[in-house]
Amino acid sequence: MSKEIKEALGPDGLPSHDYFLDAVNHIDEAVENNTIAVGAAKGIIFSLVEILGAMVGDPDLPNHLKSGYMGVLDLAVELEAKLAKHR
Repeated sequence: MSKEIKEALGPDGLPSHDYFLDAVNHIDEAVENNTIAVGAAKGIIFSLVEILGAMVGDPDLPNHLKSGYMGVLDLAVELEAKLAKHR
């Protein structure tokens, strides 16, 4: 495993919610700055929503991680709705 991947993961082997928050914010900024195609942004955000939804639904996920992931999931869903308005 590369050093970057190890640093992105917590001691439990899972990425922190900040990792996903940075991804959502990066995509939002890229859309605003027209540095990513809207279709590509939609695909990435869809994937993030799916991943976060699966993580939040995991009954073995500790509550402190679940609450952080749920907050990012809400932001990702909001961005997904915003992107849906683009043609």
